[in-house]
Amino acid sequence: MSTLFKWAGFTVSALFIASAAQAQIVVEEPWVRATVAQQSGTGAFMKLTSETDTRLVAADSPVAEHVEVHEMAMENNIMKMREIPGLDLPAGQTVELKPGGYHIMFINLHEQVKEGVQVPLTLSFEGADGKRSSLELLVPVRPLASGAGGHGHGHADHGHGGHGAAKH
Repeated sequence: MSTLFKWAGFTVSALFIASAAQAQIVVEEPWVRATVAQQSGTGAFMKLTSETDTRLVAADSPVAEHVEVHEMAMENNIMKMREIPGLDLPAGQTVELKPGGYHIMFINLHEQVKEGVQVPLTLSFEGADGKRSSLELLVPVRPLASGAGGHGHGHADHGHGGHGAAKH
């Protein structure tokens, strides 16, 4: 499984291209929190900006059995985390996925996620027209104590069924 973490030829700052007919999604400062041995879950964080109204509707990664779009919110003075059906990305506004807020949740990890590797992550979007598209990223893993984003960024023109840069 560790070869899934070590795809060569990619950087998160790569330009991801699909159909120019759809909105451009800019991904900034993506990162995944490292885990300790036997830990079953972790989160991915980033900033997303779309040039048109769109919605993040799903995520997937080969490093976990399930990957979900989550939110953390206070409910009756208790912080609760739950899956949400999608996250709106209003045109021109940056939406931040961060610890303690919206994030991508990796559930039932297949192995430890270690600092210094990159995790493959596919984000799925739905435009206002109902068309779906996907964006493939390699996201750097940061230390357990990380509370702030990384330094990479990516751009994507997403179209129906479009994917990011070719895998090497």
